[in-house]
Amino acid sequence: MDNVLVTGGAGYIGSHACKVLARTGFQPVAFDNLSTGWARAVKFGPLVQGDLLDRAALDAAFAEYQPIAVMHFGALSDVGEATRDPALYWRNNVSGSLNLMEAMIDAGCRDIVFSSTCATYGDQDGVVLDEDSLQRPLNAYGASKLAVEGMLRDFGVSHGVNSVIFRYFNVAGADPDAEIGEWHQPETHLIPVMIEAALGKRKVLTIHGTDYPTPDGTCIRDYVHVMDLVDAHLKGLDWLRAGHGSRVFNLGTGVGFSVAEVIRHCRAGTGRDVPYRTGPRREGDSAALVSGSQRAADELGWVAERSSLTVMIEDAWRWYQTGGYSG
Repeated sequence: MDNVLVTGGAGYIGSHACKVLARTGFQPVAFDNLSTGWARAVKFGPLVQGDLLDRAALDAAFAEYQPIAVMHFGALSDVGEATRDPALYWRNNVSGSLNLMEAMIDAGCRDIVFSSTCATYGDQDGVVLDEDSLQRPLNAYGASKLAVEGMLRDFGVSHGVNSVIFRYFNVAGADPDAEIGEWHQPETHLIPVMIEAALGKRKVLTIHGTDYPTPDGTCIRDYVHVMDLVDAHLKGLDWLRAGHGSRVFNLGTGVGFSVAEVIRHCRAGTGRDVPYRTGPRREGDSAALVSGSQRAADELGWVAERSSLTVMIEDAWRWYQTGGYSG
């Protein structure tokens, strides 16, 4: 059985990737420092508790498991935090990724699927973004991911590292079996925060900004189901193993929903009220981000099968009713 090293494998997206890898015949090896991940989410292969800033820990993991490829989800991703403390993001996301790439090269591992972000595009209202759109990030999170993309291209030229880079949009939903799911402490993502408010686990949801240049004044985002997302990562791994070489893909649905629209869908999907209040904009937030994913459809055969708001909210609701990783 071939091993795949999954950095951030105890986190939200990484744990779902591990489940899909195991289901398709790989052994996922979760490499995670558990700063935001959960040991209880690692159910489909071994856990290596280590930090990307610790080169010795990475070298030991490559030596023990000899992975054929890496799926790289390990990163900090809170836009507000990135705006307040950019050094944290440059150190963790960029220096950690540099350590990972050098460890890969020394171990003879040359294939990596990288979790990038639509935040590299910055604020481009009224535009459906594709892979050739101008990249001008507004915060250290997007900038750090863009830096890693450049690093991958450079190492491709110098050392033959082959990469599939996925720039994706807002990830939502959970494992349909409710075996794993999204569980951040504290939670900052819109759909789980709404569900917490609907369940009475938080008093109120705060809408950050109602004066954006959008039809209802709230931010617009393109949402993709986590299971669709990790399916794309598996297709990206297959792409590399077939020898196609490095490529960049956007992942989204091409349809944007405002915060106010998502709240209405949550009320309809759960049958619960979602108490909310309005607050000021968060620094670093874009007004609207919507993806074109035609390249992923044409070249990877990727289809976002579960990425309707109704299904994403239903799956997340089912997961939250299990109690998640608490207790």
